Amino acid sequence: MDDYILRATAADGLIRAFAATTKNTVQTARSLHNTTPVASAALGRLLTAGAMMGTMLKGEKDLVTLQIKGDGPIEGLLVTADSKGRVKGYPFNPNVDIPPKSPVKLDVGGAVGKGYLTVIKDLGLKEPYVGKTELVSGEIAEDLTYYYAKSEQIPTAIALGVLVDTDTSIKAAGGFIIQLMPGATLEVATMLEERITHLKYITELLDRGETPETILDAVLGDMDLEIIDKMPTEFYCDCSRERVEKALISIGEKDLRTILEEDKKAEISCHFCNKVYNFDEADLKKLLDEATSK
Repeated sequence: MDDYILRATAADGLIRAFAATTKNTVQTARSLHNTTPVASAALGRLLTAGAMMGTMLKGEKDLVTLQIKGDGPIEGLLVTADSKGRVKGYPFNPNVDIPPKSPVKLDVGGAVGKGYLTVIKDLGLKEPYVGKTELVSGEIAEDLTYYYAKSEQIPTAIALGVLVDTDTSIKAAGGFIIQLMPGATLEVATMLEERITHLKYITELLDRGETPETILDAVLGDMDLEIIDKMPTEFYCDCSRERVEKALISIGEKDLRTILEEDKKAEISCHFCNKVYNFDEADLKKLLDEATSK
């Protein structure tokens, strides 16, 4: 089954909701970065959140970037998503290996540690919007819930889950983001809170084979749930040789000349997808010419 995101409203538009299934997206990331189970779970949760947050963006070229920096052994994570449901990301240390909290629960909070979550929205304006909040648990869903309350003043419920199989492949992944819109009554807020409190853990729901449809139905089914859109989501990296060339030119004539004289070649790999781009002496001379003619 392909990954997808649902966008929905409920309670006459006073609630907006997003739910996703992201097993293939997280599996692609796991394969590219060769992550340990706990790193897969941390990255998978952030990728799932990023993909849903990307679909909240209005503009064709808008981007959202989620950056976590913590004092735990994973060191940090970076995820970028666009408005089309395409997402990419990487953990700073994919090899982190710490004991699980229990036989069924990986210690994502322990891997992330204490630190900060930064959300950067590039909406095509002069300056991107940047919001930064402290991590409350390192478990990612709670940290994003706190970010929305503190930075955007939007009451939000977030659940994110990644099930890692015994062979370290991804068995299931997904989650939801449910938000109260301005004008939501206390009655609506209380009802929503009650539903979410009684909902089983998201990993349990995913393990049972629940879908974004059935999960949203469980929470909002009798609150006039209306599914507005179903869109595909995938791990997608837009790196290219041309972009890497531009990056090399941008380091400036002096540094390029140093690379050319000392190494006579350059090997650049993309953080997001680990694709390697090689530049030989002739390539570097051509780039140096371009840098000097600017």
